[in-house]
Amino acid sequence: METTTFSKFSAEFFGTMVLVLMGCGSAVIAGSNGTSGVGLLGISFAFGLSVVAMAYAIGHISGCHINPAISIGMVVAGRMKASEAGVYIIGQILGAVAGAGILYVIASGNADYTVAGNGLGQNGYEAFSPGHYSLLSGFVAETVFTFIFLLVIFGSTSTKNIHGGFAGLSIGLSLVLIHIVGIKVTGVSVNPARSIGPALFVGGAAISQLWLFIVAPILGAVLSAVVWRSLLEKN
Repeated sequence: METTTFSKFSAEFFGTMVLVLMGCGSAVIAGSNGTSGVGLLGISFAFGLSVVAMAYAIGHISGCHINPAISIGMVVAGRMKASEAGVYIIGQILGAVAGAGILYVIASGNADYTVAGNGLGQNGYEAFSPGHYSLLSGFVAETVFTFIFLLVIFGSTSTKNIHGGFAGLSIGLSLVLIHIVGIKVTGVSVNPARSIGPALFVGGAAISQLWLFIVAPILGAVLSAVVWRSLLEKN
């Protein structure tokens, strides 16, 4: 039976909602609360494990993109129609907003929490970078990390890969790796929807800097798709 467009939209909505809720939630709720926080490594694994969990939950329905950069990359690589990608992207953005909204409601239950002071795991550069890295550093990091992330996705989901059943695991672990290296630079986006959701609630600089976390991941995804299609798996 063919999966309906609405089922795919719904899968991408819920998958992205879980990614933002659990990934950003690990930073906001469990990140660094004295000696009891999970730290940067724990946050890295929260994002990666969210992808692994959703890959096996909804992968058979929509492919579990839960990231507009992935959907755009799939179009450039010739694996997806642009019209279908548009449906995916709408679901992803709405899911990210829903995930950020749920996180905001939960976090607000703590009397010490304020969205201005604690944020929602939003991304940033310069003064709003966790490690105060420059705009250039942030742009390069987001572009290159997304490029690498998409290469892993293309390779893991290739019909020529005899280990395709482990695609969710390899993709999730690659996201862990990217976060381990990149959290201090931008908080790591590599996913425009993941950045849009929290930014809409936080406002201010999170909105004004949002362009980087839309443009750079899409650029990295497009470059990765071109390299994969023209050099690595050229017919």
